[in-house]
Amino acid sequence: MNAPGAKLPEHERTYRALREMVLYGELSPGQPVTIQGLVEALGVGMTPVREAIRRLTSQGALMLKGNRRVQVPEMTLEQYGELALIRRTVEPELARRATPRLTDDDIADLAAEDALVDAAIEKGDVRGYLAHNHLFHAKLYARSGAEVLMSLFDIVALRAGPSLRVMLGRHGTANLPDMHREALAAMRARDAEAVAAAILGDIEQGITQVTRSLTRAKS
Repeated sequence: MNAPGAKLPEHERTYRALREMVLYGELSPGQPVTIQGLVEALGVGMTPVREAIRRLTSQGALMLKGNRRVQVPEMTLEQYGELALIRRTVEPELARRATPRLTDDDIADLAAEDALVDAAIEKGDVRGYLAHNHLFHAKLYARSGAEVLMSLFDIVALRAGPSLRVMLGRHGTANLPDMHREALAAMRARDAEAVAAAILGDIEQGITQVTRSLTRAKS
């Protein structure tokens, strides 16, 4: 792990930048993008972009097409159902394990992240919502110490993020529900089971919305 303030190598910076483009839905599912276009968008050389694509392809977040093109795979309702099953299993368990490890500073940081989620919803800022909502969950789960479960969370987030962006693009951020406040209250009480329950309720709301969106697109 890089020390705070340490400069990341170009290939790692490129991977993280391209990963965020996928995670936050800046690349639309099914829309081919040229590798040269990504080089220009990211402002880096061809080699680090190819390496980032290789890593994201191995994670199922991108797929190679002909003529030096890549695209985010389109999500089927059946595939999303598999991702939803993993989310329901893995994320509450990560939250449960994280709770005893949380410090007061951790909880304050999560509360600040949730305030940014609320602000993004209020402004209709789709990317801001996706970014801060993901960071709220990722920061909480990172305290779990469960590396294998965290790797599953990371892969599922990459696969599900673009579909969430599509849903938000259709319906906007107005009246988006979440249960972060309930989760934060349970964190302050150091009640791991209540945190897990709030996180399950939170992700169920998102799963329901995306499933409904995919069902309508299919019909």
